[in-house]
Amino acid sequence: MPEIQLGAHTFRNQGVEIARFHMHDWLILFLLVVIDIVLNVIEPFHRFVGSDMMTDLRYPLKDNTIPFWAVPIIAIILPLLVILVFYFIRKDVYDVHQAILGLLYSVLITSVLTDAIKDAVGRPRPDFFWRCFPDGKGVFDTITSNVKCTGLKNVIKEGHKSFPSGHSSWSFAGLGFLAWYLSGKIKAFDQRGHVAKICLVFLPLLAAALVAVSRVDDYWHHWQDVFAGGLLGLTVASICYLQFFPPPYDIDGRMPHVHLQRLAEQRSGTQSTANNPGCLTIRQPEVDSVYAQPQHGIAVSGLGARETGPIFDDDVENGRWRH
Repeated sequence: MPEIQLGAHTFRNQGVEIARFHMHDWLILFLLVVIDIVLNVIEPFHRFVGSDMMTDLRYPLKDNTIPFWAVPIIAIILPLLVILVFYFIRKDVYDVHQAILGLLYSVLITSVLTDAIKDAVGRPRPDFFWRCFPDGKGVFDTITSNVKCTGLKNVIKEGHKSFPSGHSSWSFAGLGFLAWYLSGKIKAFDQRGHVAKICLVFLPLLAAALVAVSRVDDYWHHWQDVFAGGLLGLTVASICYLQFFPPPYDIDGRMPHVHLQRLAEQRSGTQSTANNPGCLTIRQPEVDSVYAQPQHGIAVSGLGARETGPIFDDDVENGRWRH
């Protein structure tokens, strides 16, 4: 008898349907990108910077330890690679689609919030003096004692974007989402006390923390900037993950919400068809899968009966039953 697949959805039979169902979500992502571009173009608020404030803003102007172009690689590409690894193992298109969508929402929502706050607050960076006065000669208004910058306009503009840290918020948004994703996939909270699983979950958070610390070491941010950025990114990552997936400690924590809903709908449809033999309500792609009852008992299909445990026991989770 041919192999019966449980939960192993492929792009061939489910991908187009899922993409169409979430079309509005992808359009909103595009809108977030446009908003973020606009926020980076507009001029930030130029906060008052008096001569007596320059003591804390005279740190050396240094290059970035982690350049701007590396941040999307750390926050998006790295988590995306891990998500794809799990897809190639489990072949679940629901999971890979929801994980990618959640990751992008986490990073883009964080980016929009970060840049909006940067523009509104206009806090000067620790190296603001050298951005404002590259020749080292401070010029201040004789009445207000506010700075009269002589540096390059774009350098000064960037100098007013200290709070919160974009490197920190992006890193914690992407790698924080990855930490949530890993904790669900490896069942980190299965109450078996495997500390190695927790260590694996904390690895992305450690990487994000090191990115944040580098911003203070480079004198591009005050410590409050990186703390606020990290907290913002991790909060958004948590909300976005829980929007698409159950909590990792849930018995079905490996599966996205949409997958669980689809299983419940198809199981209900299978039972309805069994009670009404003359009525066929399940489409052909759905007939190819056999779904277990959520309680211990007997799962019945047209191919026979078998004992089952919880709907996502390890043997079911790993994908394939054979007759």
